[in-house]
Amino acid sequence: MLVKTYSSAVFGVDARTITVEVNLGGPITSHTKVGYYMVGLPDNAVREGFQRISAAIKNVGKRMPNMQLVINLAPADVRKEGSAFDLPIALGILAASGQLPTEQLEGLVMLGELSLDGGIRPIKGCLPMAIQARQEKFKGILLPKANAREAAIVNDLDVYGIDSLEEAIALLEGRSGLKPLRVDTREIFQEEQDHYLVDFSDVKGQENIKRALELTAAGGHNAILIGPPGAGKTMLARRMSTILPPLTLHEALETTKIHSVAGVLPSDSGLITTRPFRSPHHTISDVALVGGGSNPHPGEISLAHNGVLFLDELPEFKRTVLEVMRQPMEERRVTIARARFSVDYPASFMLIASMNPCPCGYYNHPEKDCVCAPGVVKRYLTKISGPLLDRIDLHVEVTPVSYDELAGSIRPSETSADIRTRVENARQIQAKRFQKLPEIYCNAQMPSRMVQEVCQINQAGTTLLKTAMQRLQLSARAYDRILKVSRTAADLAGSEEIKVEHLAEAIQYRSLDREGWAG
Repeated sequence: MLVKTYSSAVFGVDARTITVEVNLGGPITSHTKVGYYMVGLPDNAVREGFQRISAAIKNVGKRMPNMQLVINLAPADVRKEGSAFDLPIALGILAASGQLPTEQLEGLVMLGELSLDGGIRPIKGCLPMAIQARQEKFKGILLPKANAREAAIVNDLDVYGIDSLEEAIALLEGRSGLKPLRVDTREIFQEEQDHYLVDFSDVKGQENIKRALELTAAGGHNAILIGPPGAGKTMLARRMSTILPPLTLHEALETTKIHSVAGVLPSDSGLITTRPFRSPHHTISDVALVGGGSNPHPGEISLAHNGVLFLDELPEFKRTVLEVMRQPMEERRVTIARARFSVDYPASFMLIASMNPCPCGYYNHPEKDCVCAPGVVKRYLTKISGPLLDRIDLHVEVTPVSYDELAGSIRPSETSADIRTRVENARQIQAKRFQKLPEIYCNAQMPSRMVQEVCQINQAGTTLLKTAMQRLQLSARAYDRILKVSRTAADLAGSEEIKVEHLAEAIQYRSLDREGWAG
C-alpha cells in the first residue's frame, strides 16, 4: 500500500514542501537482504531516523510491519537534512500498514524528531516551514509543542503542538480534544517591543559620543569607537540598538525566520520584536561570521540582520575574517554557493566596532603616556584594511570619563527613548526621500551617483570641505562619507539644506583618514 504524507525542509531562510511517500511491499523473508530502502537524497541524520522511528512505533504500542518498506522523499534531486522527517515517516508507515486512517493525512504538514520512547523533540526552522505551508494552502501543521508558538504567528493555519507520537495518532484518529493554537501576532508584537535591559541614561557624561551614535543610528551608518581601555566603548555600543527605530512587523518576521533557521530562537518567544545585537568573540572563524559550512547555516552577520553587529577589539580579529565582510556590507546579503545549489541569507546590519588606538591602549591619552615603540601604532592600525575602513562612516574618538561626570554631578543623561524619538524623525525624512527606491531606506545606503544629487552644499560648505581635505590631509574615500554624515546631521536638525555646521560635525568623525594620525 502506498501512502503520502507531507513535511518541509529549509533552504536558506525559506522552506520547501517535501512529499514523503511510504510504500509497503512483500513480506521480509530469509532471502531478503534489506528490509527497507530510503531514497530521495537523505543525509545521515535522515537515514538514522529509521531506527528511532522503529523503536518509537513499538514503544507506543503499535506494530512495526514485517514487510519490505520503501520511503521516498520527493523531490528526489534535493538533498534532505535533519531530523524533522521522523514524524511524517512514522505516521506514513502506520497508515500504510492499516494502523491509522489516511483521510486526515491530507492537508497537514508534519514535522518532528522522535525519541525512542515516542516523545517528540523540537526542531529548527519551523517559522519558514509554517509560512510555506500557508502559501501552499495546507489547512494545518503538526509539530513539536515547543515549536508551536513560533509557528502560530502565521495566520490562517491550524497549528497543533504535540509532545508525543501517541498524541499525533490520537489526533488523526479523532480521539483527541486538542485544539489549534491561536495567537494574535500584532498583539504579541506590540506587547513585547522595547523590553531592553540597558539604556543610554546609564551612561555618565560622554555627550559627544552619544551624539555620534545618534548620527550613526539616524543615518544607518557604520561606526568605529577608538579609545583607551575603560573609556566606555563597549558600554556605549551595547546601548546602540535601544535608539534604533522599532522593528516593523515585516522586519520582525524576517528576523525571526533567520533565528529560527539557525536554531537560536528563544523557546518562550515566537517572535523577535527588538532589534538584534550580536557581539561575536574575536576568535570567530570566517564561516561562523558570514555563514556557510558543508550544510549551510546563517552566520553572525545574518543573525544581526535589521540590528547591530558589534565587533569589540577590531584589530584582534583575523584579517581573513574581516575581509569576508566587505561584500555583504555593500550588498546587504550573503550568498553561499555550493556545487549543486546556492542559498541567500539577508545581512542588512549596522556595524559598530571598537578598538584601542595602540597595543598598550594609551596613544593620544590626555593623562597617561603611550609606551609603544615607534612605528608600532601604525602597524597596529594597518591590521584593519583600507577597503574595510572605507565602509565605516564615523571614526569616533572616545576619551575617559572624568570623576565629576562619573559621580553624577552633571545634569541627568538623556534616555534612549528621548534619543530614539529624534532618530525616528530623521528616518521618516529619509523614508520620504527614498520612497521611490525600495532598496534604499537610509542615507548610508546611497550610491555615489546619488550623493551628488542629495547632498548638495553651498559655496561656504564647498570651501570648508576643500580646506579640511587639504589641511587634515584626508583621503579621497572620506569625501562621500563626510557628505552622507552631514546629510544625516541636517536631517536630525530638520534642515533641507546641508549647512556649514553640519559639514563641520561630519568632518570631525574622520580621524583614521588623517595622514599621520598614528605618527
